[in-house]
Amino acid sequence: MGRILIRGGRILDPAASRDEVADVLIEDGKIAAIGAGLDASGTTAIDAAGCWVAPGFVDLHTHLREPGQEYKEDIASGGRSAVAGGFTTVCCMANTHPVNDDPAVTDYILDRARQDSPARVLPIAAATRGLEGRVMTEMSALQKAGAVAFSDDGRTLMDGAVMRRVLEYARMIGAPVSVHAEDRHLVGQGVVNEGAVSTRLGLPGSPAAAETVLVARDLLLAELTGGHLHVAHVSTAGSVDLIRAARERGVHVTAEVTPHHLTLTDEAALGYDTNTKMAPPLRSASDVRACRQGLVDGVLDAIATDHAPHAPHEKDVEFTAAPPGVLGFETAFPVVMDLVRTGEITPLELMRRLSTTPARILRLRSGTLAVGAEADVVVLDPDREWVYDPMKGWSKSHNSPWAGKTMRGRAVATIVAGRLVYDADRGMLVP
Repeated sequence: MGRILIRGGRILDPAASRDEVADVLIEDGKIAAIGAGLDASGTTAIDAAGCWVAPGFVDLHTHLREPGQEYKEDIASGGRSAVAGGFTTVCCMANTHPVNDDPAVTDYILDRARQDSPARVLPIAAATRGLEGRVMTEMSALQKAGAVAFSDDGRTLMDGAVMRRVLEYARMIGAPVSVHAEDRHLVGQGVVNEGAVSTRLGLPGSPAAAETVLVARDLLLAELTGGHLHVAHVSTAGSVDLIRAARERGVHVTAEVTPHHLTLTDEAALGYDTNTKMAPPLRSASDVRACRQGLVDGVLDAIATDHAPHAPHEKDVEFTAAPPGVLGFETAFPVVMDLVRTGEITPLELMRRLSTTPARILRLRSGTLAVGAEADVVVLDPDREWVYDPMKGWSKSHNSPWAGKTMRGRAVATIVAGRLVYDADRGMLVP
């Protein structure tokens, strides 16, 4: 394995509260040294002047679609899209076909990832068999196979007694339970946020309360059981308030928010573009403000993409019939850079939400540039402008609300385990 020297970049390492201009030397897959004027002899040099150098991003919430729906995405294409966005580790949800509710499926995903993905892939296994919300999976066996967390994701676990048992068992094996908090009965046929926009569109609305009532229930169950609750894709002000209060009470809860819920409101759906349909839906401007403040305050611990590819023919239908979900990997960094440019969050703290904290939530060793750590590194140009064309992206699918938009900020180099796998100018550097 070769030596890589990243020269003259702004080092942003939240794990060490480090923010300084220096070189980073990578050797034998590890961070070998950080300092000024490191010896470049015998290295592949990356000029990072004017760029940020940070621990590779860790995404707690992705859909890679393999096995079973490879026409939308597979582990190879998803991994390529991930590293093009600066993500060195991605956690894939269990709603595959077959569902990842058996160690054999977990083994399959990990084996395919080792063969095909330039990004590290960590499976999140199903909490209940078949995602049916009735019978718990063999969580210990799934964890031994390599599952890092448990979730029924979009198939909200509506039975409170089952949810209690899942949290209790997950606590015994030290695993988080990630929840998609939407009361399916309150959502009903809703496809956009309930409010003035849904009225103008003439589309059925999903009230913000559909999320907050489930967040409240699950927080109380986490308090009861002592389990680690992770609230996925928070979208409402009410959820932020509930999580803040629960954490003050000592409840073991972490939470994530997506780039789209941080930057887009339900008004983005006024053109009936199905690429603005997601679950939970885009919310009001006040909800967006609350989510941004929650991220700044640390109530929302992490940014996760909820990368959800769908084939063009699935999205090219009427709004009510289209599946929810958008691509996330390649646009995440430039989209959330908005919070830095408005002065709401510092570059170091943004990196914390994208890398260090998500790694800590799953007890991973990544999310750091410490000497001796595995070299998962991203080099970012915060000012590079480019037009996002999903047709030219690395995902198999193209469903993005940012298609055709001029973006500012880009991952220009991604290194996984000491290997340069992506360069923005040269493309993918792996087979």
